[in-house]
Amino acid sequence: MDQQQDKTVMFRVDAEESENKAQKILLAVYGALKEKGYNPLNQLVGYLLSGDPAYITNHMNARSLIRQAERDELLEELVRSYLERADEKK
Repeated sequence: MDQQQDKTVMFRVDAEESENKAQKILLAVYGALKEKGYNPLNQLVGYLLSGDPAYITNHMNARSLIRQAERDELLEELVRSYLERADEKK
């Protein structure tokens, strides 16, 4: 068996800078989607899974804004925020 398959690969993003940027983008896009009457959760999930910016409205420049962050940065922010809240509930 190849020992490389047993090793865990480390994935790192510059934490603090990415978190602030990703958080601001997600909140702004969420607000734009909500204001236009879309279900922000469905639209953001569609974008994150597909990478298709058509899931994001142009309202309030949200489509352009979401493209300023990599999808992995946005996902990292979502997971980090979720896990922090889950940890607080313990």
